[in-house]
Amino acid sequence: MVELDWKAKMVSSDIPKKSPKLSNKLQVSIPTPFRFSNMSSPLSTSPSASKAYDYYLRLPELRKLWETEEFPAWKNEVVLKPALHALEITFRFISIVLSDPRPYLNRREWTRRLQSLTTSQIELIAMLCEDENEAPILDLTSSNGVLTRESSSAEVWKIHGETTVVNRTSEASLLPRLVTWQKSEDVAQKILYSIECEMRRCPYTLGLGEPNLSGKPNLDYDAVCKPNELHALKSSPYDHIENHENSTLYTTNQILESWIQTAKQLLKRIASGIDAGSFEAAAGDCYILEKIWKLLEEIEDLHLLMDPNDFLHLKSQLQIKSVNETEAFCFRSKGLVEITKLSKELKHKVPFILGVEVDPNGGPRIQEAAMRLYSEQKEGNKVSLVQALQAIEAALKRFFFGYKQVLMIVMGSLEGKGNRVVACSDSGDSLSQIFLEPTYFPSLDAAKTFLGEFWSREQGESRLKK
Repeated sequence: MVELDWKAKMVSSDIPKKSPKLSNKLQVSIPTPFRFSNMSSPLSTSPSASKAYDYYLRLPELRKLWETEEFPAWKNEVVLKPALHALEITFRFISIVLSDPRPYLNRREWTRRLQSLTTSQIELIAMLCEDENEAPILDLTSSNGVLTRESSSAEVWKIHGETTVVNRTSEASLLPRLVTWQKSEDVAQKILYSIECEMRRCPYTLGLGEPNLSGKPNLDYDAVCKPNELHALKSSPYDHIENHENSTLYTTNQILESWIQTAKQLLKRIASGIDAGSFEAAAGDCYILEKIWKLLEEIEDLHLLMDPNDFLHLKSQLQIKSVNETEAFCFRSKGLVEITKLSKELKHKVPFILGVEVDPNGGPRIQEAAMRLYSEQKEGNKVSLVQALQAIEAALKRFFFGYKQVLMIVMGSLEGKGNRVVACSDSGDSLSQIFLEPTYFPSLDAAKTFLGEFWSREQGESRLKK
Protein backbone atom coordinates (compact mmCIF):
# COMPACT_ATOMS: atom_id res chain seq x y z
CA MET A 1 0.00 0.00 0.00
CA VAL A 2 1.49 3.32 -1.06
CA GLU A 3 0.10 6.25 0.90
CA LEU A 4 2.87 8.86 1.18
CA ASP A 5 6.21 9.50 -0.45
CA TRP A 6 8.38 8.95 2.59
CA LYS A 7 11.54 9.74 0.67
CA ALA A 8 10.61 13.41 0.58
CA LYS A 9 11.69 15.49 3.53
CA MET A 10 9.31 18.35 2.80
CA VAL A 11 5.64 17.65 2.14
CA SER A 12 2.90 20.11 1.26
CA SER A 13 -0.80 19.33 1.07
CA ASP A 14 -3.98 21.11 0.08
CA ILE A 15 -6.67 20.50 2.69
CA PRO A 16 -10.09 19.73 1.14
CA LYS A 17 -12.65 22.49 0.69
CA LYS A 18 -14.87 20.96 3.38
CA SER A 19 -12.47 22.36 5.95
CA PRO A 20 -11.98 26.00 4.84
CA LYS A 21 -9.89 26.95 7.86
CA LEU A 22 -7.32 24.36 6.83
CA SER A 23 -7.09 25.50 3.20
CA ASN A 24 -3.66 27.13 3.43
CA LYS A 25 -0.65 25.08 2.43
CA LEU A 26 1.54 23.96 5.28
CA GLN A 27 5.19 23.10 4.94
CA VAL A 28 6.00 20.34 7.42
CA SER A 29 9.21 18.36 7.70
CA ILE A 30 8.59 14.62 7.74
CA PRO A 31 11.48 12.60 9.24
CA THR A 32 13.21 10.07 7.07
CA PRO A 33 12.54 6.52 8.27
CA PHE A 34 15.22 4.42 9.90
CA ARG A 35 16.99 2.28 7.31
CA PHE A 36 18.43 -1.16 7.93
CA SER A 37 21.42 -2.74 6.29
CA ASN A 38 19.62 -6.08 6.26
CA MET A 39 16.02 -5.75 5.12
CA SER A 40 15.08 -9.43 5.33
CA SER A 41 11.90 -10.15 7.23
CA PRO A 42 12.53 -10.17 10.99
CA LEU A 43 9.51 -12.42 11.59
CA SER A 44 11.14 -15.71 10.74
CA THR A 45 12.94 -18.56 12.45
CA SER A 46 13.99 -22.08 11.65
CA PRO A 47 11.23 -24.72 11.54
CA SER A 48 13.32 -27.06 13.69
CA ALA A 49 13.63 -24.41 16.45
CA SER A 50 9.86 -23.81 16.40
CA LYS A 51 9.18 -27.52 16.53
CA ALA A 52 11.47 -27.93 19.55
CA TYR A 53 9.76 -24.97 21.26
CA ASP A 54 6.31 -26.50 20.66
CA TYR A 55 7.47 -29.86 21.96
CA TYR A 56 8.97 -28.38 25.13
CA LEU A 57 5.74 -26.52 26.01
CA ARG A 58 3.44 -29.33 24.83
CA LEU A 59 1.70 -26.80 22.60
CA PRO A 60 0.02 -29.35 20.29
CA GLU A 61 -1.89 -30.68 23.31
CA LEU A 62 -2.65 -27.18 24.58
CA ARG A 63 -3.94 -26.13 21.15
CA LYS A 64 -6.29 -29.10 21.17
CA LEU A 65 -7.80 -27.79 24.42
CA TRP A 66 -8.00 -24.22 23.06
CA GLU A 67 -9.59 -25.14 19.75
CA THR A 68 -12.13 -27.72 20.91
CA GLU A 69 -15.51 -25.98 20.70
CA GLU A 70 -18.01 -27.61 23.04
CA PHE A 71 -20.61 -24.82 23.12
CA PRO A 72 -21.67 -24.12 19.51
CA ALA A 73 -23.95 -21.21 20.45
CA TRP A 74 -21.16 -19.44 22.35
CA LYS A 75 -19.17 -17.29 19.90
CA ASN A 76 -16.81 -16.01 22.58
CA GLU A 77 -15.61 -19.49 23.55
CA VAL A 78 -12.50 -19.51 21.34
CA VAL A 79 -11.47 -16.09 22.73
CA LEU A 80 -12.18 -16.63 26.42
CA LYS A 81 -11.15 -20.26 26.90
CA PRO A 82 -7.36 -19.79 26.43
CA ALA A 83 -7.54 -16.71 28.69
CA LEU A 84 -9.11 -18.83 31.44
CA HIS A 85 -6.41 -21.44 30.84
CA ALA A 86 -3.73 -18.79 31.34
CA LEU A 87 -5.38 -17.74 34.61
CA GLU A 88 -5.59 -21.32 35.86
CA ILE A 89 -1.94 -21.97 34.95
CA THR A 90 -1.05 -18.84 36.95
CA PHE A 91 -2.69 -20.42 40.02
CA ARG A 92 -0.39 -23.39 39.49
CA PHE A 93 2.56 -21.00 39.11
CA ILE A 94 1.80 -19.49 42.52
CA SER A 95 1.89 -22.97 44.02
CA ILE A 96 5.22 -23.71 42.31
CA VAL A 97 6.86 -20.52 43.60
CA LEU A 98 5.61 -20.94 47.17
CA SER A 99 6.78 -24.58 47.18
CA ASP A 100 10.26 -23.77 45.84
CA PRO A 101 12.81 -24.90 48.49
CA ARG A 102 15.73 -22.73 47.30
CA PRO A 103 16.78 -20.40 50.14
CA TYR A 104 18.09 -17.75 47.75
CA LEU A 105 14.77 -17.37 45.88
CA ASN A 106 13.23 -13.90 46.19
CA ARG A 107 9.88 -15.36 47.20
CA ARG A 108 8.40 -12.02 48.30
CA GLU A 109 8.98 -10.32 44.93
CA TRP A 110 7.80 -13.41 43.04
CA THR A 111 4.57 -13.32 45.05
CA ARG A 112 4.04 -9.64 44.31
CA ARG A 113 4.66 -10.11 40.59
CA LEU A 114 2.32 -13.07 40.32
CA GLN A 115 -0.39 -11.20 42.23
CA SER A 116 -0.04 -8.30 39.83
CA LEU A 117 -0.04 -10.62 36.82
CA THR A 118 -3.17 -12.40 38.07
CA THR A 119 -4.99 -9.11 38.61
CA SER A 120 -4.08 -7.95 35.08
CA GLN A 121 -5.43 -11.19 33.64
CA ILE A 122 -8.67 -10.97 35.60
CA GLU A 123 -9.16 -7.41 34.35
CA LEU A 124 -8.76 -8.56 30.75
CA ILE A 125 -11.06 -11.55 31.25
CA ALA A 126 -13.71 -9.20 32.68
CA MET A 127 -13.38 -6.97 29.60
CA LEU A 128 -13.89 -10.02 27.37
CA CYS A 129 -16.97 -11.04 29.38
CA GLU A 130 -18.79 -7.69 29.22
CA ASP A 131 -22.03 -7.79 27.19
CA GLU A 132 -21.71 -11.58 27.10
CA ASN A 133 -25.08 -13.38 26.90
CA GLU A 134 -24.17 -16.76 25.41
CA ALA A 135 -21.75 -18.21 27.95
CA PRO A 136 -22.64 -21.49 29.71
CA ILE A 137 -23.72 -20.37 33.16
CA LEU A 138 -25.12 -21.91 36.32
CA ASP A 139 -28.27 -20.06 37.40
CA LEU A 140 -27.77 -20.12 41.15
CA THR A 141 -31.10 -18.52 42.01
CA SER A 142 -33.20 -21.26 40.42
CA SER A 143 -32.21 -24.08 42.77
CA ASN A 144 -34.18 -22.65 45.72
CA GLY A 145 -31.31 -23.40 48.06
CA VAL A 146 -31.12 -27.10 47.20
CA LEU A 147 -27.61 -28.47 46.73
CA THR A 148 -26.95 -31.25 44.26
CA ARG A 149 -24.80 -34.16 45.36
CA GLU A 150 -21.97 -33.28 42.96
CA SER A 151 -21.79 -29.66 44.17
CA SER A 152 -20.28 -30.28 47.58
CA SER A 153 -18.32 -27.03 47.35
CA ALA A 154 -21.44 -24.88 47.09
CA GLU A 155 -22.91 -22.73 49.85
CA VAL A 156 -26.37 -21.28 50.40
CA TRP A 157 -27.15 -17.79 51.64
CA LYS A 158 -29.79 -15.11 51.21
CA ILE A 159 -29.74 -11.57 49.87
CA HIS A 160 -32.44 -8.92 49.52
CA GLY A 161 -34.90 -10.45 51.93
CA GLU A 162 -36.08 -13.86 50.80
CA THR A 163 -33.93 -14.23 47.65
CA THR A 164 -31.96 -17.47 47.98
CA VAL A 165 -28.54 -17.72 46.34
CA VAL A 166 -26.45 -20.83 45.88
CA ASN A 167 -22.85 -19.66 45.54
CA ARG A 168 -21.03 -22.50 43.81
CA THR A 169 -17.25 -22.80 43.80
CA SER A 170 -15.27 -24.63 41.14
CA GLU A 171 -14.21 -28.07 42.32
CA ALA A 172 -11.36 -28.56 39.85
CA SER A 173 -9.65 -25.15 39.94
CA LEU A 174 -6.54 -24.71 42.08
CA LEU A 175 -7.62 -21.34 43.46
CA PRO A 176 -10.02 -22.69 46.16
CA ARG A 177 -7.19 -24.99 47.31
CA LEU A 178 -4.77 -22.08 47.51
CA VAL A 179 -7.23 -20.36 49.85
CA THR A 180 -6.94 -23.26 52.31
CA TRP A 181 -3.11 -23.44 52.20
CA GLN A 182 -1.42 -21.33 54.84
CA LYS A 183 1.43 -20.21 52.55
CA SER A 184 -0.90 -18.96 49.83
CA GLU A 185 -4.01 -17.94 51.80
CA ASP A 186 -3.38 -14.17 51.66
CA VAL A 187 -2.50 -14.27 47.94
CA ALA A 188 -5.58 -16.34 47.08
CA GLN A 189 -7.92 -14.14 49.11
CA LYS A 190 -6.69 -11.06 47.26
CA ILE A 191 -7.31 -12.83 43.95
CA LEU A 192 -10.88 -13.63 44.99
CA TYR A 193 -11.54 -9.99 45.84
CA SER A 194 -10.03 -8.96 42.48
CA ILE A 195 -12.47 -11.29 40.71
CA GLU A 196 -15.36 -9.83 42.70
CA CYS A 197 -14.39 -6.25 41.81
CA GLU A 198 -13.44 -6.73 38.15
CA MET A 199 -16.52 -8.82 37.26
CA ARG A 200 -19.01 -6.23 38.54
CA ARG A 201 -19.80 -4.99 35.02
CA CYS A 202 -20.30 -8.52 33.69
CA PRO A 203 -23.60 -10.45 33.60
CA TYR A 204 -22.00 -13.37 35.44
CA THR A 205 -19.01 -14.13 37.65
CA LEU A 206 -16.34 -16.83 37.39
CA GLY A 207 -17.42 -19.08 40.26
CA LEU A 208 -13.99 -19.59 41.81
CA GLY A 209 -15.07 -18.86 45.36
CA GLU A 210 -15.37 -15.09 45.13
CA PRO A 211 -18.01 -13.53 47.45
CA ASN A 212 -20.49 -12.86 44.60
CA LEU A 213 -22.28 -10.20 46.63
CA SER A 214 -24.50 -9.35 43.67
CA GLY A 215 -25.84 -12.90 43.46
CA LYS A 216 -24.93 -13.24 39.79
CA PRO A 217 -25.04 -16.48 37.84
CA ASN A 218 -21.74 -18.35 37.75
CA LEU A 219 -19.82 -19.32 34.65
CA ASP A 220 -19.63 -23.10 34.37
CA TYR A 221 -15.90 -22.77 34.92
CA ASP A 222 -15.06 -26.45 35.19
CA ALA A 223 -16.91 -27.29 31.96
CA VAL A 224 -15.27 -24.43 30.03
CA CYS A 225 -11.73 -24.43 31.43
CA LYS A 226 -11.44 -28.15 32.24
CA PRO A 227 -8.73 -27.61 34.90
CA ASN A 228 -8.06 -31.33 35.33
CA GLU A 229 -7.19 -31.77 31.66
CA LEU A 230 -5.15 -28.56 31.72
CA HIS A 231 -3.11 -29.55 34.77
CA ALA A 232 -2.42 -32.92 33.19
CA LEU A 233 -0.03 -30.92 30.99
CA LYS A 234 1.89 -29.45 33.92
CA SER A 235 4.94 -31.66 33.31
CA SER A 236 7.31 -30.82 30.49
CA PRO A 237 9.05 -33.51 28.40
CA TYR A 238 12.28 -32.42 30.13
CA ASP A 239 11.12 -32.86 33.72
CA HIS A 240 14.01 -35.23 34.26
CA ILE A 241 16.33 -32.19 34.28
CA GLU A 242 17.14 -31.32 37.87
CA ASN A 243 16.77 -27.56 37.77
CA HIS A 244 14.07 -25.59 39.57
CA GLU A 245 14.01 -22.94 36.86
CA ASN A 246 12.79 -25.56 34.40
CA SER A 247 9.24 -25.49 35.81
CA THR A 248 9.43 -21.69 36.04
CA LEU A 249 10.39 -21.27 32.39
CA TYR A 250 7.91 -23.91 31.24
CA THR A 251 4.97 -22.41 33.16
CA THR A 252 5.78 -18.82 32.20
CA ASN A 253 5.74 -19.66 28.51
CA GLN A 254 2.55 -21.70 28.76
CA ILE A 255 0.83 -18.60 30.18
CA LEU A 256 2.35 -16.51 27.40
CA GLU A 257 1.17 -18.87 24.66
CA SER A 258 -2.35 -19.02 26.08
CA TRP A 259 -2.70 -15.24 25.84
CA ILE A 260 -1.17 -15.27 22.37
CA GLN A 261 -3.97 -17.66 21.35
CA THR A 262 -6.58 -15.26 22.79
CA ALA A 263 -4.94 -12.38 20.89
CA LYS A 264 -5.06 -14.36 17.63
CA GLN A 265 -8.77 -15.04 17.96
CA LEU A 266 -9.40 -11.42 18.97
CA LEU A 267 -7.56 -10.17 15.88
CA LYS A 268 -9.85 -12.25 13.70
CA ARG A 269 -12.85 -10.71 15.48
CA ILE A 270 -11.47 -7.20 15.00
CA ALA A 271 -10.99 -7.74 11.26
CA SER A 272 -14.49 -9.16 10.78
CA GLY A 273 -15.98 -6.39 12.93
CA ILE A 274 -14.36 -3.68 10.81
CA ASP A 275 -15.48 -5.40 7.60
CA ALA A 276 -19.04 -5.45 8.97
CA GLY A 277 -18.90 -1.74 9.85
CA SER A 278 -19.13 -2.41 13.62
CA PHE A 279 -16.56 0.28 14.38
CA GLU A 280 -17.49 0.83 18.03
CA ALA A 281 -17.21 -2.87 18.90
CA ALA A 282 -13.99 -3.17 16.89
CA ALA A 283 -12.50 -0.21 18.77
CA GLY A 284 -13.30 -1.90 22.08
CA ASP A 285 -11.62 -5.10 20.91
CA CYS A 286 -8.59 -3.12 19.71
CA TYR A 287 -8.10 -1.61 23.15
CA ILE A 288 -8.34 -5.11 24.67
CA LEU A 289 -5.67 -6.24 22.20
CA GLU A 290 -3.48 -3.32 23.24
CA LYS A 291 -3.76 -4.48 26.86
CA ILE A 292 -2.90 -8.04 25.84
CA TRP A 293 0.35 -6.82 24.25
CA LYS A 294 1.12 -5.03 27.53
CA LEU A 295 0.28 -8.21 29.44
CA LEU A 296 2.68 -10.21 27.26
CA GLU A 297 5.40 -7.76 28.24
CA GLU A 298 4.51 -8.24 31.93
CA ILE A 299 4.76 -12.02 31.49
CA GLU A 300 8.19 -11.76 29.83
CA ASP A 301 9.40 -9.58 32.72
CA LEU A 302 9.05 -12.60 35.02
CA HIS A 303 12.32 -13.87 33.54
CA LEU A 304 14.08 -11.07 35.42
CA LEU A 305 13.35 -12.84 38.73
CA MET A 306 14.93 -16.13 37.69
CA ASP A 307 18.21 -17.00 39.36
CA PRO A 308 21.01 -16.17 36.85
CA ASN A 309 23.15 -19.23 37.58
CA ASP A 310 20.24 -21.69 37.56
CA PHE A 311 18.71 -20.19 34.43
CA LEU A 312 21.94 -20.13 32.41
CA HIS A 313 22.62 -23.69 33.54
CA LEU A 314 19.12 -24.62 32.32
CA LYS A 315 19.80 -22.87 29.01
CA SER A 316 22.79 -25.15 28.56
CA GLN A 317 20.87 -28.23 29.68
CA LEU A 318 18.06 -27.53 27.21
CA GLN A 319 20.62 -26.61 24.53
CA ILE A 320 18.89 -23.30 23.84
CA LYS A 321 21.00 -21.34 21.38
CA SER A 322 20.54 -18.99 18.43
CA VAL A 323 20.33 -20.62 15.03
CA ASN A 324 21.84 -17.54 13.36
CA GLU A 325 23.11 -14.13 14.38
CA THR A 326 19.89 -12.23 13.70
CA GLU A 327 17.32 -14.63 15.14
CA ALA A 328 15.44 -13.68 18.32
CA PHE A 329 14.38 -16.45 20.69
CA CYS A 330 10.81 -15.14 20.87
CA PHE A 331 10.23 -15.87 17.17
CA ARG A 332 10.37 -19.59 17.87
CA SER A 333 6.77 -19.02 18.91
CA LYS A 334 4.71 -19.39 15.74
CA GLY A 335 1.78 -17.82 17.56
CA LEU A 336 3.74 -14.68 18.41
CA VAL A 337 4.91 -14.34 14.82
CA GLU A 338 1.32 -14.72 13.63
CA ILE A 339 -0.24 -12.12 15.94
CA THR A 340 2.58 -9.70 15.12
CA LYS A 341 1.84 -10.01 11.41
CA LEU A 342 -1.92 -9.77 11.95
CA SER A 343 -1.50 -6.68 14.13
CA LYS A 344 0.59 -4.99 11.45
CA GLU A 345 -1.87 -5.95 8.72
CA LEU A 346 -4.63 -3.95 10.43
CA LYS A 347 -3.15 -0.96 8.58
CA HIS A 348 -4.90 -2.21 5.45
CA LYS A 349 -8.26 -1.54 7.14
CA VAL A 350 -7.67 2.23 7.40
CA PRO A 351 -8.96 3.19 3.90
CA PHE A 352 -12.21 1.30 4.50
CA ILE A 353 -12.67 2.93 7.91
CA LEU A 354 -12.14 6.38 6.38
CA GLY A 355 -14.42 5.60 3.43
CA VAL A 356 -11.81 6.21 0.71
CA GLU A 357 -9.75 4.15 -1.68
CA VAL A 358 -5.98 4.14 -1.90
CA ASP A 359 -4.68 6.56 -4.52
CA PRO A 360 -2.79 4.40 -7.06
CA ASN A 361 -0.54 7.38 -7.79
CA GLY A 362 0.51 7.68 -4.14
CA GLY A 363 -1.43 10.87 -3.46
CA PRO A 364 -2.48 12.01 0.02
CA ARG A 365 -6.09 10.89 -0.34
CA ILE A 366 -6.12 8.84 2.89
CA GLN A 367 -4.26 11.56 4.77
CA GLU A 368 -6.84 14.17 3.75
CA ALA A 369 -9.70 11.88 4.78
CA ALA A 370 -8.04 11.39 8.16
CA MET A 371 -7.65 15.16 8.60
CA ARG A 372 -11.34 15.64 7.86
CA LEU A 373 -12.21 12.93 10.39
CA TYR A 374 -10.10 14.54 13.11
CA SER A 375 -11.10 18.15 12.44
CA GLU A 376 -14.86 17.68 11.94
CA GLN A 377 -15.28 15.61 15.14
CA LYS A 378 -18.52 14.06 13.91
CA GLU A 379 -17.71 10.34 13.88
CA GLY A 380 -16.39 9.51 17.32
CA ASN A 381 -16.53 5.75 16.77
CA LYS A 382 -14.16 6.00 13.80
CA VAL A 383 -11.80 8.30 15.67
CA SER A 384 -11.74 5.84 18.58
CA LEU A 385 -11.01 2.98 16.18
CA VAL A 386 -8.07 4.59 14.36
CA GLN A 387 -6.68 5.76 17.70
CA ALA A 388 -6.95 2.20 19.02
CA LEU A 389 -5.13 0.87 15.94
CA GLN A 390 -2.21 3.18 16.66
CA ALA A 391 -2.33 2.17 20.34
CA ILE A 392 -1.85 -1.45 19.23
CA GLU A 393 1.20 -0.43 17.21
CA ALA A 394 2.71 1.39 20.20
CA ALA A 395 2.09 -1.58 22.53
CA LEU A 396 3.53 -4.05 19.98
CA LYS A 397 6.74 -2.05 19.55
CA ARG A 398 7.06 -1.58 23.32
CA PHE A 399 6.79 -5.35 23.75
CA PHE A 400 9.69 -6.07 21.39
CA PHE A 401 11.81 -3.25 22.77
CA GLY A 402 11.19 -4.53 26.30
CA TYR A 403 11.87 -8.10 25.24
CA LYS A 404 15.28 -7.11 23.93
CA GLN A 405 16.14 -5.51 27.28
CA VAL A 406 14.98 -8.60 29.18
CA LEU A 407 17.01 -10.80 26.85
CA MET A 408 20.18 -8.79 27.49
CA ILE A 409 19.67 -8.81 31.26
CA VAL A 410 18.84 -12.50 31.51
CA MET A 411 21.28 -13.94 28.95
CA GLY A 412 23.84 -11.18 28.51
CA SER A 413 24.18 -8.31 26.04
CA LEU A 414 25.68 -10.52 23.33
CA GLU A 415 22.41 -12.46 23.01
CA GLY A 416 20.42 -9.21 23.01
CA LYS A 417 22.50 -7.91 20.12
CA GLY A 418 21.87 -10.97 18.02
CA ASN A 419 25.24 -12.57 18.85
CA ARG A 420 27.07 -9.69 17.19
CA VAL A 421 30.41 -8.97 18.79
CA VAL A 422 30.20 -5.35 17.69
CA ALA A 423 26.80 -3.64 17.72
CA CYS A 424 26.57 -0.95 15.09
CA SER A 425 24.09 1.91 14.91
CA ASP A 426 22.16 0.29 12.07
CA SER A 427 21.89 -3.03 13.89
CA GLY A 428 20.19 -5.60 11.70
CA ASP A 429 18.93 -7.89 14.45
CA SER A 430 15.29 -8.86 14.12
CA LEU A 431 14.09 -7.17 17.33
CA SER A 432 15.57 -3.79 16.39
CA GLN A 433 13.98 -3.99 12.95
CA ILE A 434 10.55 -4.27 14.53
CA PHE A 435 10.62 -1.46 17.08
CA LEU A 436 12.64 0.93 14.88
CA GLU A 437 10.69 0.53 11.66
CA PRO A 438 8.46 3.42 10.45
CA THR A 439 4.89 3.79 11.63
CA TYR A 440 2.37 1.29 10.26
CA PHE A 441 -0.08 4.17 9.72
CA PRO A 442 1.81 6.88 7.79
CA SER A 443 -1.36 8.64 6.64
CA LEU A 444 -2.73 8.95 10.18
CA ASP A 445 0.68 10.10 11.35
CA ALA A 446 0.94 12.72 8.59
CA ALA A 447 -2.62 13.93 9.21
CA LYS A 448 -1.83 14.58 12.87
CA THR A 449 1.43 16.28 11.94
CA PHE A 450 -0.30 18.68 9.56
CA LEU A 451 -3.22 19.26 11.93
CA GLY A 452 -0.83 20.02 14.77
CA GLU A 453 1.12 22.43 12.57
CA PHE A 454 -2.11 24.14 11.54
CA TRP A 455 -3.19 24.77 15.12
CA SER A 456 0.30 25.96 16.06
CA ARG A 457 0.17 28.49 13.22
CA GLU A 458 -3.36 29.54 14.15
CA GLN A 459 -2.20 30.13 17.72
CA GLY A 460 0.73 32.20 16.47
CA GLU A 461 -1.47 34.36 14.25
CA SER A 462 -3.95 34.99 17.08
CA ARG A 463 -1.11 36.21 19.30
CA LEU A 464 0.07 38.58 16.60
CA LYS A 465 -3.42 40.08 16.27
CA LYS A 466 -3.48 40.76 19.98
